[in-house]
Amino acid sequence: MRPLVVKFGGSLLDCAPSLVPILAAAPRPILVVPGGGPFADVVRTLDPAPDAAHWMAIAGMEQVGLYLATLGLPGTDVLRVPDVPSVLLPYRLLRDRDPLPHSWRVSSDTLAAWCAAGLGCDLLLAKSVDGIVVGGRLLETVTAAVETDAVDPCLVPFALDRGVGARIVNARAPGRLARALRDEPVPGTRIDPSLFVGRA
Repeated sequence: MRPLVVKFGGSLLDCAPSLVPILAAAPRPILVVPGGGPFADVVRTLDPAPDAAHWMAIAGMEQVGLYLATLGLPGTDVLRVPDVPSVLLPYRLLRDRDPLPHSWRVSSDTLAAWCAAGLGCDLLLAKSVDGIVVGGRLLETVTAAVETDAVDPCLVPFALDRGVGARIVNARAPGRLARALRDEPVPGTRIDPSLFVGRA
């Protein structure tokens, strides 16, 4: 199976001891991009200026990544497909490249999609929600920008424009993360850029 970038939602931090072994046993090369979790929430509460907030939130992602590393995922600060499942420690990389706007509209969701685009990989967003829900209905496939709070506002347009196939999966539901890593059918939402009419 193809290599995969996996965004590990910060809301899953309490589940990390049980989820990291699943990631570590993935049947394909994966690079895990951590969310900021409670560290990013503190930054939101402090409400500093946008530039400071951006780097403080990325430092929060680094803290979550360091925690995941203590649970068994080797840490790396290099954007590459690893030989073994590894977690990205993103602060130095993003300081060097600074690829995205400094705004709360861009979170670790879109940063993970940027990593996937750079590596030519698909993206799996492991979260605490089933996917994108509109009008009370779970969308199986998204091919255009949509209003949602399941992901940050820039993620869907970025993935569609950059050709990043993405899948949102509820990692709290037993068995779903493992099945998704094997590319088996699970409930969730797919972002499918192949059907996006806005792409050149």
